[in-house]
Amino acid sequence: MYLKQLKNQLIVSCQALENEPLHSSEIMAKMALAAVEGGAKGIRANSVADIKAIKQQVNVPIIGIIKQDYPDSDVYITPTIKEVKALLSVGTNIIAMDATMRRRPNDQRLKEMISFIREQSVAMVMADISTVDEAKRAEKLGFDCVSTTLVGYTEETKDQHIATNDFTLLREMITQLSIPVIAEGKIDSPQMALQALINGAYFVVVGSAITRPQIITKKFTDEMEKYSANE
Repeated sequence: MYLKQLKNQLIVSCQALENEPLHSSEIMAKMALAAVEGGAKGIRANSVADIKAIKQQVNVPIIGIIKQDYPDSDVYITPTIKEVKALLSVGTNIIAMDATMRRRPNDQRLKEMISFIREQSVAMVMADISTVDEAKRAEKLGFDCVSTTLVGYTEETKDQHIATNDFTLLREMITQLSIPVIAEGKIDSPQMALQALINGAYFVVVGSAITRPQIITKKFTDEMEKYSANE
């Protein structure tokens, strides 16, 4: 149901980590409200506190995650059932989790996590992946959709980008999967978002290019510094 609502739409990721200037559930809720007023049809959010606050401001599907570091794993996006339970407790519509091949904390199994969600709720499940093989495995495990969130952020995909070579990686995933493939990760312009849809993305998730002003500002200052360097 939620996926159909989001088809061909923009979903805005409203996140600010503890070391960032806008870290505040109240601020993220206002950011989500601004995004929806601008036409976003869904929000991706991190943490129970942020999701609670956002749900008070907007009535759109929420893709929820919890970023949590564990000493025995590089997986940090909804890594265990503990985080899943927390997301279910606030009525998260779509639960996203790292579905890469990397070892999970405490040897947690993706299959167990998906089964738990199916047994406990009607929430949908999104696989954050980085490769075609991971995407194919996610479909076999029963995920409702896959997202290219982690392309460029794993050892296997270092320096890769889904827009490279006219979205070759995205198109390959779409060809080999029967579940929706979502474009997410380093999409930094309206033109790139449009091209993702044209190349088959089910919907598009944009974060930093909209909701992280320090990153947006740095793009301007980096470009303008070229003038000073040539003086």
